[in-house]
Amino acid sequence: MSAAAWDYVIVGAGSAGCVLANRLSASGRMRVLLLEAGLRDSNPWIHIPLGYGKLFTDPRYNWMFESEPEPELNNRRIIQPRGKGLGGSSSINGLVHVRGQREDFDHWANLGNRGWAYAEVLPYFKKSEDFQHGAGAFHGVGGPLAVGSLPEPHELCDAFIGAAVQAGHPRNDDFNAGHQEGAGYFHVNARNGRRCSTAVGYLRPAEKRANLRVITEARATQVMFEGKRAVGVEFVAGGQQQQARAAREVILCAGAIQTPQLLQLSGVGPAQLLAQHQIAVVHALPGVGANLQDHLQARLVYQCTRPITINDDLMSWWRQLKAGLRYAMLRKGPLTVSAGYAGGFFRTRSELKTPDVESHFITFSTGKMGTGLHRFSGFTASICALRPESRGSVMIKSGDPLAAPAIQPNYLSTEGDRATMVAGMKLLRNIMAQPAMVPYVAAEYEPGPRTASDAALLEYTRDKGLTIYHPSCTCKMGGDAGAVVDERLRVRGLAALRVIDASVMPAVVSGNTNAAVVMIAEKGADMALEDAR
Repeated sequence: MSAAAWDYVIVGAGSAGCVLANRLSASGRMRVLLLEAGLRDSNPWIHIPLGYGKLFTDPRYNWMFESEPEPELNNRRIIQPRGKGLGGSSSINGLVHVRGQREDFDHWANLGNRGWAYAEVLPYFKKSEDFQHGAGAFHGVGGPLAVGSLPEPHELCDAFIGAAVQAGHPRNDDFNAGHQEGAGYFHVNARNGRRCSTAVGYLRPAEKRANLRVITEARATQVMFEGKRAVGVEFVAGGQQQQARAAREVILCAGAIQTPQLLQLSGVGPAQLLAQHQIAVVHALPGVGANLQDHLQARLVYQCTRPITINDDLMSWWRQLKAGLRYAMLRKGPLTVSAGYAGGFFRTRSELKTPDVESHFITFSTGKMGTGLHRFSGFTASICALRPESRGSVMIKSGDPLAAPAIQPNYLSTEGDRATMVAGMKLLRNIMAQPAMVPYVAAEYEPGPRTASDAALLEYTRDKGLTIYHPSCTCKMGGDAGAVVDERLRVRGLAALRVIDASVMPAVVSGNTNAAVVMIAEKGADMALEDAR
């Protein structure tokens, strides 16, 4: 780790960091160091799509964060899972590949972020993809990230899609092709029944290059500065404090929770917070850790009239054996299922121009994610508000770099968010009551038919609502007083320091976030290389 050993030091080998490691090292000219606090992605459950359930409560692969008590969720602490290890959250997420809406990115540009309009980011979405169904106006082939359909349909999913159409919503076979509204099957990051994380798609080929070094179990503790210039990173590896210096840039890809935490620990953030924890101010930047946005979900759980769910598969040793054999021999069956099998994007009010809620439909049910499945035939339909008005924060609680920060999403803190969640649940219930779905519904298990009024639905959300795992926006891009990075993802007021991950979103995208993070990293890599010329 000699001085000037590296051109770029990247912190975090997650969804963004693996992309950066690949693109920045591709020419062979740049010396790149990638630091990852977690393990290598050698656990076989990482690569089996349904295996995310095995990793949900495993601290080897999940940071196991939780929020502070949430005032509008009856003061519950809400789990905040984040991937730990090569691939980051792309190694433990539900594999769903959704970009968001065209209008999301046009909104980013309208906020003053030049170069981030939909027409300008679409080429990066396409560049990242190896799309199973071929290239076209909205999709690319030959990219590192496998994107495609699940190996086979399911009759419950077909019934859900049919019921949505009966309820007046369009069918949509590609949520990423121009118009998002409607119901259909999700595209996923998998190939031949195997997860394609960014570690698999981007990092694995790049690790063969002599100019890239990857160090796992290396916990970054501080960005090093000389004046206002970032010059390297301090980290702990093998029980020893070490340093790595960057001749060109330090790039933070630690995600929406740990990137602002690392900045604050390094003296970059709200001056009052830093003084509270006796941290010398390198650069006062009040927006670091502010503006946290996330998607809250409420789940409707149903008992099925027929034993055709994953619950049934796992209640029978014979069906478990059959599922294992189908997967091993054909790469089909329950083990290939993602956390969103089918789903949809809907408008809760006709006057809206674009969908404001998303539904995930899955062929199993559980009382709590990460615990065992129900002992009955069950399936789940969830709803989340796509564009939350609530704003939260991520702030350090001490100067200890190994201590978790205070995560406060402030879910349901606005009347608009509360109204959208209730309207979304009512919309979802209307779909579930359509003729296509009725033959499969024995009963609504949760919240149950007694939960009928708007007030009761809201209270159910307060009692049972959980994150759908999309924290973002804590180092937002922009030119206003709360912005942390500029439109080229450079930390404002500092030199040689960039942030490239979900934290730079000015507003959370209308859908699952992983595809957008990969796009941000592809575009960010180009920017870094352009500025290096």
